[in-house]
Amino acid sequence: MVHKKAGALALAAALMLSTSAFAQDKRVVTWNADYDPIPLAATEALIADFEAANPEIDVQLTNFDHEGYKNAIRNFLTADPPDLANWYAANRMRPFVEAGLFADISDVWANNGLTESLASSVLSSTIDGKQYAIPYTYYQWGIYYNRDAYAAAGVTPPGPEGVSWADFLANCEKFKAAGIDCVTTGSVAKWPVAGIFDYLSLRTNGYQFHADLAGGKISWTSPEARAVFAEFGKLQPFVTENHAAIDWQDAAAIFTQGKAAHYVMGNFAVGVFKEGGMTNDNLGFMVFPEITPGIARAEEAPTDTVHLTSGAQNPDDAKLLLAYIASAEAQTKWNAAVGQLPTNSGSTVDAADPFLSAGFASLSSATGGIAQFWDRDADAEYASLGMDGFQQFLVQPEELEAILERLEQARLRLFPQ
Repeated sequence: MVHKKAGALALAAALMLSTSAFAQDKRVVTWNADYDPIPLAATEALIADFEAANPEIDVQLTNFDHEGYKNAIRNFLTADPPDLANWYAANRMRPFVEAGLFADISDVWANNGLTESLASSVLSSTIDGKQYAIPYTYYQWGIYYNRDAYAAAGVTPPGPEGVSWADFLANCEKFKAAGIDCVTTGSVAKWPVAGIFDYLSLRTNGYQFHADLAGGKISWTSPEARAVFAEFGKLQPFVTENHAAIDWQDAAAIFTQGKAAHYVMGNFAVGVFKEGGMTNDNLGFMVFPEITPGIARAEEAPTDTVHLTSGAQNPDDAKLLLAYIASAEAQTKWNAAVGQLPTNSGSTVDAADPFLSAGFASLSSATGGIAQFWDRDADAEYASLGMDGFQQFLVQPEELEAILERLEQARLRLFPQ
């Protein structure tokens, strides 16, 4: 059963519905979510499959619009919580965990072998050694490259293993000599530059450093943070010069036209690249190169999650549903319908889609952890200030000291020591 709610009346309507939820013969599991039409249909199919296997359980999904959900979630978690609620992994779930609104579901993980099957998502689902989320879908970021640009510059395209950071930068020199941007981006909205910074941070110091940096635990003037900007500075001369004046779609046009060789971007952009005339023959994908040898490879993959609420009325059956959502079978079917990637390494993806296949392989083998993207890993104000700094550095690298000092002052203000 799906209830659709939107806007300011969403919370009140959900509360009214909840009063009758248990006036059913079956045991009821209530679930609040904020799906668009395609993932909503996929979730309805998932619920139907679960109910067919568990006919004594009735799953009642209340679906909000996105803005209504963001505005209502803390209220309904406090006032009259459903059994399950959709949200996001890592630092985005931390406030609800620390407020006691999301419940510990470490037993679901342990009883269903999820530490192995969801290995890449363990870190982003864990706070203080306990699991609070079931991740069920994500999409990869990485480096998309234009084989035509490689041919025009006389550069050998990367193999399946990608290239080293030193070789990547050496190739950037070759692209520059050929009049081709090594890397393009459009940062008028700032978030695309965060994707580049995130990978430099993850590859220089690893997942935990990056998570702590986003969480305000690490000084921007520390040697480790400076090391990230040192690598950023090596890349800066090879990025499309007017990136701060264009949007990401404008940069996609530069990329598809072969005026740039690489684009650090999420898989959602593949459709845009193909609309611009690219095909599987000239569009390639590789993981971001290793920078510091020996650091376990972490990847950028915004992850959607489902949580057991601390006020759940039917936690036992809700946990059964969570275990089903975590299963390889359910995730294969759901993500195939939506065109994203399952977090369960035992799932399968469409072998005919080389980018989904490459992304699934990349994320499933990311033993270093899964980052959620800067504006999910950091609090809203801190994320915005950080992206201001990343964009400015890419335009004015000589202003590094002023940028770091400004970010450090913001950290001390927002996260009193």
